[in-house]
Amino acid sequence: MTLAPSGEVLMAETLLFNALRAATDEEMARDETVLVIGEDVGHYGGSYKVTKDLYKKYGDLRVLDTPIAENSFTGMAVGAAITGLRPIIEGMNMGFLLLAFNQIANNAGMLRYTSGGNFKIPLVIRGPGGVGRQLGAEHSQRLEAYFQAVPGLKIVACSTPYNAKGLLKSAIRDDNPVLFFEHVLLYNLKENLPEEEYLVPLDKAEVVRTGKDVTILTYSRMRHHALQAAKQLEQEGFDPEIIDLISLKPLDLETIGTSIRKTHRVIIVEECMKTGGIGAELTASINDQLFDELDAPVLRLASQDIPTPYNGTLENLTIVQPQQIVEGVKKMVALQI
Repeated sequence: MTLAPSGEVLMAETLLFNALRAATDEEMARDETVLVIGEDVGHYGGSYKVTKDLYKKYGDLRVLDTPIAENSFTGMAVGAAITGLRPIIEGMNMGFLLLAFNQIANNAGMLRYTSGGNFKIPLVIRGPGGVGRQLGAEHSQRLEAYFQAVPGLKIVACSTPYNAKGLLKSAIRDDNPVLFFEHVLLYNLKENLPEEEYLVPLDKAEVVRTGKDVTILTYSRMRHHALQAAKQLEQEGFDPEIIDLISLKPLDLETIGTSIRKTHRVIIVEECMKTGGIGAELTASINDQLFDELDAPVLRLASQDIPTPYNGTLENLTIVQPQQIVEGVKKMVALQI
């Protein structure tokens, strides 16, 4: 820990992609079994520079450039994890990891169970996803809904430099396979981070803003849309509570339930598709466990069920915008204000 002369902990302004890089660097220095595998992660430094120059420090075998063969290098990483290594797979774009669906689902997710507990799979699969700025349908995938039904996986979505660093360090140390979702439009987000080491738990949601009128459940980039909407709502007399889910599997229903018992109204805001998305599972869980606490039906705001258009105007129309959140809150609570 580094202290200022006043005794305060020193903070350093950090971009999100550098926070991820720092987490990787610190864990590779701490544990020689940690390695990075993926396309262009070595000499190029990763598609978004999360692994920049790490090969100089740790060598080409611990920061391993692979061919364009997601199924092959993901299978290799699962095998490496079985032998006691702790691989970090970087997907150049998370949508491409659909090519490794079998290795992630049937191998990474299940081998600890099908081996009777003889093997651990300490594997992190991370990389950029989400709707960017005109990246086209295949580069705008949100894979969290694809994998939420797969047993044996943990799924987290970072949203700030602070939680990105702490979550990645926790994911690397976990003995289970962790899907670690980053949003392509958040890599240049800035935040002051403490210089001392810290960890963020993989299974806990974060109450971003306390309020009494309605609970807004969200994650990833939509956290920032919800905060933007909250500024307008506050000026108009509304008081929303915002929770960043962070853990998409398992869901932190304890934190969610505490909020709903206070507000009795829920809006779910996600960038994933509405049909079969995280919001659909979350709605079902809320109705199963907290139905008697609700004063209104759960409202879901989600992306349109279409491939993301390349056209910028159409792209914006497919995903939730802050004004839609404002209108949703007003519609749900206006009669009680």
